[in-house]
Amino acid sequence: MKTRTLRPAALAALCGILTLATSLARADITIERTTSVEGVGAMAFGNMSGTSKTTISGNKSRTDSDMKMQSKLVGFLARNAVGPSAEIVLLDQDKLYHLNINKKEYTEMTFEQMRERLQKASDQLNSTDERKQPAAVDQSKCEWMPARADVKKTGEKAQFGGYDSERVVITAAQPCKDKETGSVCEVALVLDNWMSTSFAESAEMQKFYKAYATKMGLDPSGSQDVSERAKLLFSQYKGIWAEIATKMQGVKGYPVRSSFTLALGGAECKDPKAHQTQDSSDKDSDSSNSPGALAGAVAGKLGGLFHKKKDDAPAAAPAPAVAPAPLPPGDVGLMTISSQLVSVSTNSASPDAFTVPADFKKTEPKNAS
Repeated sequence: MKTRTLRPAALAALCGILTLATSLARADITIERTTSVEGVGAMAFGNMSGTSKTTISGNKSRTDSDMKMQSKLVGFLARNAVGPSAEIVLLDQDKLYHLNINKKEYTEMTFEQMRERLQKASDQLNSTDERKQPAAVDQSKCEWMPARADVKKTGEKAQFGGYDSERVVITAAQPCKDKETGSVCEVALVLDNWMSTSFAESAEMQKFYKAYATKMGLDPSGSQDVSERAKLLFSQYKGIWAEIATKMQGVKGYPVRSSFTLALGGAECKDPKAHQTQDSSDKDSDSSNSPGALAGAVAGKLGGLFHKKKDDAPAAAPAPAVAPAPLPPGDVGLMTISSQLVSVSTNSASPDAFTVPADFKKTEPKNAS
């Protein structure tokens, strides 16, 4: 009798402990970040900024974003590609859903379909016949020299999203000698990370994204932060990207603030032809052969391609909370993508967040170009 009386109570207690343990092991997490892409010249064609909110619950995730193009014209042309949108990932069902909030439409894709698209995009990016996006240098004319990289812990400390962090700057550079002109300019990539070792929630995120990456056939050590966006833009510079990736493996913590800057220039960035043709009378005053001049000219020429009226210029951005990381001497920044943590929540997510609303219309995904 006594044993029978205790069993229900013991069972209830055990269930309570198991429920608590499960909730602790699979706590929901919601992270809000700001993201921006800023370039000069033709690379400013895709300038955008906005916020994203990602919720992870076990084997499901949802990311809501509201990216806005800085160019009114480009924003109008790309109005169906940017703006309020959401992506739902269901690992247990091998499904991804993309929601267009304004049009109340959605597309459905399997991981196999996504893998095929990623492979096609990668093939096009690495193909010499595909030069749709502007590049810092014409790599077909490059004689690449050995890349170099260094890691610097500046000792600076700051707090972002309520988390203490320390600054780590990784700089990788690789000189390119022009086969035709003999000019030597280096392409540099500067990763400016503010790393937090107290971000305990990153374990749950890493668990999800490793499983996600495995299903997508990607490197499971990667993450869905600014580095993934940077990889898509900068991986064509394989030498410096490989150096960055190697150095990142030795950096501990979670990046609560992160930026990648692509730069061109260097102390030897000169054009011999310009030197040969310049008049001796104004040799001393001519700056076309000075360090970094060629990089500045590149930025200027790119800028002329997509010149904007003064009325369309975006309002001046507020001063950043921290000064940007210094570029290598003589380099000119061409593009920067950055992300910063705003807030973190561990409140339980509603199951409805991971389902497509009933009033949304299903459409077929557009073919990858």
